Amino acid sequence: MAQQTLATPDATPAASPVGSPVASPVAAPYGTPVAAQATPSVAGATGTVEHPGGPAVTTSSFPAQPMGFYTDTSVCIGCKACEVACKEWNQLSARDGGANLMSGLSYDNTRTLDGEHWRHVKFIEQFDEDVSAGRQGRWLMMSDVCKHCVQAGCLEVCPTGAIIRTEFDTVVIQADVCNGCRDCIAACPYGVIDINPVNNTAMKCTLCYDRMQAGLTPACAQACPTASIQFGPISELQGRAQMRLDQLQSQGVSQARLYGHDDQFLGGLNSFYLLLDEPEVYGLPSDPKLPGDNLPSGAALSTLGALAVGALGAIGLRKRRMDQFAAEARAARADQIQEAPDV
Repeated sequence: MAQQTLATPDATPAASPVGSPVASPVAAPYGTPVAAQATPSVAGATGTVEHPGGPAVTTSSFPAQPMGFYTDTSVCIGCKACEVACKEWNQLSARDGGANLMSGLSYDNTRTLDGEHWRHVKFIEQFDEDVSAGRQGRWLMMSDVCKHCVQAGCLEVCPTGAIIRTEFDTVVIQADVCNGCRDCIAACPYGVIDINPVNNTAMKCTLCYDRMQAGLTPACAQACPTASIQFGPISELQGRAQMRLDQLQSQGVSQARLYGHDDQFLGGLNSFYLLLDEPEVYGLPSDPKLPGDNLPSGAALSTLGALAVGALGAIGLRKRRMDQFAAEARAARADQIQEAPDV
C-alpha cells in the first residue's frame, strides 16, 4: 500500500489567559526536527515555563473540569519519549530488574500495558505480501495508555474504594487502599490494569494527578516532541481532534477516524485517539463493555438455570416416588400370592 503524506493544521490556537491551560502546539509533519517546531511559553507564577509538546501551563492548579489526552497517531514517530518520561516521573520499576529481553516484535519490547508500564508505544507493521510490488507499506504507531473512562468498569467493581474519580474526571488507584484482589483487572475492557510486583497492588496511569494538582502538564505529554499526545480540557481537545480529522479526510485519508471522543461507549474516554485504521488493528475493542452490561443476560441465564434445575429436581422426585409406589405394589402383590390358599 502506498504511504500517504499527512499534513497538519494550519493555525496555532491563540494563547489562553495566564492560569488556564494553553492549546498544544500544532503537530509537525513526520520527520520535522524538534528544533523547528513551535515551543509554547507562558509567564507563570515563578517565571516562564517552556517545553516542546503538550500545552504550556502555569504553576497554579487547573480548574476542576474534565481533563485528559487526545492522541493523534498520525504524527507519532515511535520515539518512546512518553514511556521514558512516565517511568521517570512515577518512579516505576524496570521489568525483571532491568534485564529485559528483546521481544522480536518489531521495535516493541514493552509489549503491553501493566503495573510497571503505564505507557506503551505500539508498532503495527502493514506491508504488502506481493514482493514484486516492492513491499509497499507503513508503520502505524500509537502511544497507548489508560482511557480514564467516564463509566469505568474498574471503579464499578472495586470492593475497597481504592479506585476513585478525581475532580478532573480521571480515574486513580490509591495503592495504600488497594488489597490486590484483581477484580479491576478483569473488569477493564482495555487490559490496562495489572499488579505491580514491587508493592503487589493494582496500578495504572493516574494522568499525572499529582502534576495536575500543581498545574503541570502530565509528563508524557510534556515529553512528546511531535505533540502526538495533547493534554487539556476535554471539550477543547474534542474540537481540536475534529478539525484534524476533517483535514485528514479532505486530503484523502478516508480511513482516519476518532475513537472514544464522544459518549458512544463507556460514556466517552478522557483519553481518546485519532486512528488511521480500524480500532481492532490497534488492539482496541470496537464495542467495549462494562461488567454491569452482563447483569441482565447473566440474571436471565441464572433464572433459567434455576428453573431448569428445579424442573429436573421435581421430575427426579416424582420418578423416585413412582418407583417407590411400584415397589410397594409389587411387594403387596407378592404377599397376596403367598397368602392365597392352594387349590
